[in-house]
Amino acid sequence: MTGSLAAIGAGLTAIGAGLGIGKLAASAMEGIARQPEFAAKIQVNMLIAAALIEGIALFCAVICIISK
Repeated sequence: MTGSLAAIGAGLTAIGAGLGIGKLAASAMEGIARQPEFAAKIQVNMLIAAALIEGIALFCAVICIISK
């Protein structure tokens, strides 16, 4: 029972991270389209935020797998 719950938790973590990074990338592309002169700053900030999202997702997935 707990193994299937851990799998569901890991799946939800992956879905949440995917949605978060998708929203982040869409917003960054929209910002770059509106103000191309700030593209470099937007890209750097987007990459930092994406790395933080991935770190949290990995941490949550590891917790789900360990709880098995």
